[in-house]
Amino acid sequence: MPDSTGAGAGIAQTALDSVQRCPREAIAIAQRVLASRGVDNDERATAHRALGLALRELHDLPGALRHLRRAVRVADTARTRALARMSLGFVLANAGRTAAALRAVTTALPELTGADAGRARMQRGVVLHYRGRYDEAVRDYGHAIDIAQREGDLLLEARARNNRGLLNAHRGAGGGADDLARAAAVFHGLGLDLAAADARWNSGIAAGRRGDVATALRCFAAVGEEYQRLAVPRPALLLDRVELLLSVPLVDEAVQVAAVATRELRHRGMASDLAEALLAQARAALLAGDLDTATAAAAAARTRFRRQGRRTWAAFARHVELRAEFRRGTRSAALFTAMLRTADQLDATGWPDPALTTRIDAGLLAAAIGRTDRARELFTTAARTRGRGTAPRRAQGWYALALARRLGGDEPGAARALSRGLAVLDRHRTSLGATELRAHSGAYGQELAAEGLDIAVRAGAPARVLAWAERWRANALRTRSALPPEDPELVAALAELRLVSSLLEDAVLADRPVRALRGRQARLEQRIRDLARRAAGGTGAVDPPRVGALAERLGSRVLVELVAHGDRLRAVLVRDGRASLHDLGPLGEATRLARWHRFGLRRLITAGDTVAAQAGAAHAAAALDRQLFDPLRHRLADRPLVIVPVGALHSVGWAGLPTCAGRPVTVAPSATVWLGADARIPAAGPPVLASGPRLPAGQAEVHRLTQVLPDARLLTGADATAEALTAALDGAGMVHIAAHGTFRADNPQFSSLELADGPLFAYEWERVTRPPDCVVLSACDSGLTGVRPGDEIMGFAAVLLALGTRCLIATVLPVPAEPTTALMLDLHRHMRAGTHPAQALARAQHSFTTSTTDPTAQATAAAFICLGAS
Repeated sequence: MPDSTGAGAGIAQTALDSVQRCPREAIAIAQRVLASRGVDNDERATAHRALGLALRELHDLPGALRHLRRAVRVADTARTRALARMSLGFVLANAGRTAAALRAVTTALPELTGADAGRARMQRGVVLHYRGRYDEAVRDYGHAIDIAQREGDLLLEARARNNRGLLNAHRGAGGGADDLARAAAVFHGLGLDLAAADARWNSGIAAGRRGDVATALRCFAAVGEEYQRLAVPRPALLLDRVELLLSVPLVDEAVQVAAVATRELRHRGMASDLAEALLAQARAALLAGDLDTATAAAAAARTRFRRQGRRTWAAFARHVELRAEFRRGTRSAALFTAMLRTADQLDATGWPDPALTTRIDAGLLAAAIGRTDRARELFTTAARTRGRGTAPRRAQGWYALALARRLGGDEPGAARALSRGLAVLDRHRTSLGATELRAHSGAYGQELAAEGLDIAVRAGAPARVLAWAERWRANALRTRSALPPEDPELVAALAELRLVSSLLEDAVLADRPVRALRGRQARLEQRIRDLARRAAGGTGAVDPPRVGALAERLGSRVLVELVAHGDRLRAVLVRDGRASLHDLGPLGEATRLARWHRFGLRRLITAGDTVAAQAGAAHAAAALDRQLFDPLRHRLADRPLVIVPVGALHSVGWAGLPTCAGRPVTVAPSATVWLGADARIPAAGPPVLASGPRLPAGQAEVHRLTQVLPDARLLTGADATAEALTAALDGAGMVHIAAHGTFRADNPQFSSLELADGPLFAYEWERVTRPPDCVVLSACDSGLTGVRPGDEIMGFAAVLLALGTRCLIATVLPVPAEPTTALMLDLHRHMRAGTHPAQALARAQHSFTTSTTDPTAQATAAAFICLGAS
């Protein structure tokens, strides 16, 4: 929030007027005034004031306070001294000394009249804003606007509107966007570029508060470039970025940005913003499940807020501490009392969202300790929010209503409320264009879907269990990515990243320094993420299918949808038009066995024929097979399977399990996605074969495949570029790529295949308008996916399935070249003969494993899966 300027004299006033235009220029002018002889004390005071405010813009708070105190001391007239006190109060508030700031500004008010009084009113509003006295702050901003309009002072009006608009945006009150737009226009008209940039940045904050993430990101990106042009640092704006990241939520990135903000603000001595950064760090850690960090950072923030007299903010920090304690499993009357007190404080001081979540947690705690009537009362109060606010807030209101109804024994009513809440989130999800944002937004439906699933499981209703699982599962893949296919900035950034990645690879191989290249790579990846996230939303989500629709498409196949229900793993099995529900035992045990099985296969591939490796892999496979399939075995017979995994089971090599060996198995992220893919009309374009560099076996593989696919388009050597392959994907019937692959667990959209001109990133395939029907990736780890809340998958598989590709055959492990090539040749022979992909893969795997006793070759075959449909 910018400071106002007073009326000085001569050149010193010019320095003051330059603060919001160019702080460094203001400093240079003020220093010339102070170095001159014959300057009176008031002009000297004005020069010190200009220096202080300019240093504040550059985040040198100690220097700013030093000069503003000098301005107060040297001023001759009461008016000049009062203006200096007013500015001093503003910077004291920035430094976290809000009590002293309020005294300074309040002392200045009686000495000022006209527009000066309006500026002081606005400045007191700023201090009250910092202290969390929002209603008083809004009144002072309103008084300042009235005075400005009476005096004809456009600059004062714009500054007061900017501050009022930002405060109302934070509070979710109306009028904020209009105030900010008018402020930005006036600043721009007055040539105050920095002030205009601040107002436009605040418009991005307002958009984020409304839930319009794409608009907020576009705004932040544009204004960030303006700040760079003006060479003005804005470290506190990292806090706004954290807020936006948490709203998606992009938790891992929010944790990183909050850590950077904390370090930067501590280094600059910005005590007020540092306390907010610690709170942001605590909130991010809480979402990430790091309860120790959440508690420590929230406690540190609360201590700082209390020292600064910011009781409202201290209540917010306390809210995070209490939520962390509840997540730890504490269920006590003392915690319940503290939650109620904090929720009331948050409501009273204008923090409705944390008040809502605290009240819901308090209700859950009350129910857990036997205070059912009190719990129902709290849920009913929280449910009143379901008709207003952002989508996550409204969904929380529906969740609270469902909890109240369940306590009253109205299970059908609870299910209806949960369904309404998930519908709100579905509409919100379609407003997010980028795959990454849609995948992460699944976190918001977790509680609602889990509650609905629990209702269905307890009722023993398999069709309803399936419906609830599908309501939340892989929703991001129900809509095609809305990434602009011809975004020139994104295309250029991806091309530059490809070049930098190639240079980095060369430098690593040559043992040259890589620090600068890694830094450039990280900056480019952030640029690409920002560009991709600005995309507008796509089409509406497809409703989950009913059992009848699935059964009609399944035919003789059996669908096994795995479902996490608390700490239990359950399965809904659909066969011959009927659904059944099965308990498969502890979820944690299945997860452990899946990882053990994966480790066993990897060890066979890398360690080869050792007794220990073979025994370990066989034992893990048998144990996992027993848990997953023994309860289902009498219903499976020898039929083809469609498996919808959960969590860590997405990376299972299914053909390595005895029940799946030799059987056609299709793996899908959800039954909804499978149904859509299976019903899609296959593309009929010619096949494409491509190989990447530094992989002689890959080139040999695609050349041998030309004997099976003589009509295929061949891309090898220098012809196998990212652009050529992306273009070849468009409309192809089948695409086979043999190239080095890299799976990026930190951001699966940067997973890549190495081609002649560098890596081809998963991001780039989102630009394909006519997706290929079937894609075969024989590269290492090409079938791995990043799994987000709601079993949202990210990586090549997610991109291809979202585009409309029917199936992807790929590997979930690193695989050696020679056995892979033999397997791929057999696979394509079967597919060329008209066999469906899952059946073709099963036949190739079975003949391969029965014709060799080499455990490495057998593990290689087991590592391939068929994703999507077949």
